[in-house]
Amino acid sequence: MPLRRPAAHGPAVHHILYHCWGAAYLDPVLAAIGSRAVGLVEGFGNLGYFLADALRALGDVRTWGRLAVQQMRRIGVDSVPIALFIAAFTGIVLALLATYVLTGAVPLYLVGTLVGKTVMLELGPVLTGLALAGRVGANIAAELGTMRVTEQVDALETLAYNPYAYLVIPRVLAGTVMFPVVVAFAMAMGVFTGWLAALTLLPITNEQFLHGLRLFFVPFDVQYGLIKSASFGLVITLIGCFIGLGTRGGAEGVGKATTRTVVYSAEMILVLDAYWAVTLLRTS
Repeated sequence: MPLRRPAAHGPAVHHILYHCWGAAYLDPVLAAIGSRAVGLVEGFGNLGYFLADALRALGDVRTWGRLAVQQMRRIGVDSVPIALFIAAFTGIVLALLATYVLTGAVPLYLVGTLVGKTVMLELGPVLTGLALAGRVGANIAAELGTMRVTEQVDALETLAYNPYAYLVIPRVLAGTVMFPVVVAFAMAMGVFTGWLAALTLLPITNEQFLHGLRLFFVPFDVQYGLIKSASFGLVITLIGCFIGLGTRGGAEGVGKATTRTVVYSAEMILVLDAYWAVTLLRTS
């Protein structure tokens, strides 16, 4: 009867190998996953407290009422130049792209249709929102983050000011109200530069472009773009205020808060863009 070789690894050996090697690799991974999960839950909890405090601060009209107009100028009026700049070149590119795509396939008057629909429904609100996420959202996060790390927010509480009524509500209201105004200017600029580019660079007449622009136009196109832009203004300012007031760690923390605000705002703009397309375009 041949002799059988003993097993190289028994249960005890596997147990020892797991504790020697498995724990060394698995424990840090599991710890990182657990830490991220706890941090995510904690973040949602802090967001809930933040929104509850902000809603309660809406009643303090005497505090935020006089500051809202100032924030409307800073968030809205000061953002018009960059919105017009982006929309101007967007309209030019759309007119040229439409001619390139539609050459020999459909009537040229559809260039006006494509420019008008695209600017009003999609590119006007979204590109302006992404640009203002960098300008407005980053500015709010940096400003409030600096106030938090330098203890100016604590000083407001010492002086019996509600920091949410003083810092958050004016910015959120201004963003929600003024973003549609800025986007409306951007829409007009995009259509105007598209029309100008079509007349000067393309073989299309003024009558053809305007015919295509009016042919499929419905007032809902403008309403849809303005609704989206109002939601963009709401989330950008809320994210900037939430992350700014939660800043820790000095100048480095302010820099990280600014970066996170821009990233999260851009992501939420794209999420809301898809949400409004599903909810409004399918039922219109």
